[in-house]
Amino acid sequence: MQKTINILNKKAKFQYEILDKYTAGIVLTGTEIKSIRSSKASIAESFCEFNDRGELFVINMTIEEYMYGNYYNHKPKAERKLLLNKKELKKLHKDSEAKGLTIIPLRLFINEKGYAKLDIALAQGKKLYDKRETIKDRDNKRDLDRIKKSFR
Repeated sequence: MQKTINILNKKAKFQYEILDKYTAGIVLTGTEIKSIRSSKASIAESFCEFNDRGELFVINMTIEEYMYGNYYNHKPKAERKLLLNKKELKKLHKDSEAKGLTIIPLRLFINEKGYAKLDIALAQGKKLYDKRETIKDRDNKRDLDRIKKSFR
């Protein structure tokens, strides 16, 4: 029985306002997928960018070197190509260029077929006062849940 791999970008929803979500495949080598299957990856500081040919790459995603991978090992912070439909790529490229939006990864997971997938989102950065509002709402919800629990 295979354990599920679910690597999250926890800061993404706090720092960005999520506008649109997509699921993309990733081009990986053998040692990279083995490291991901052992949960040795991080997408906390990563973002996505288009190159001059219109291909989407995830940048600054860390996949640790595979422990048993001798000289065939990969670079931990290499750029990795994302796989999407042409229509989705064109829409993302147009939105990120025109409106000044950012493409960020939200979740790295392995699907039922064993392929590594990356949930990405078209997002807009939050201002400082929006972040304070988020913190305030979260604290109020926590206090409300605590009060409800004491009445039961």
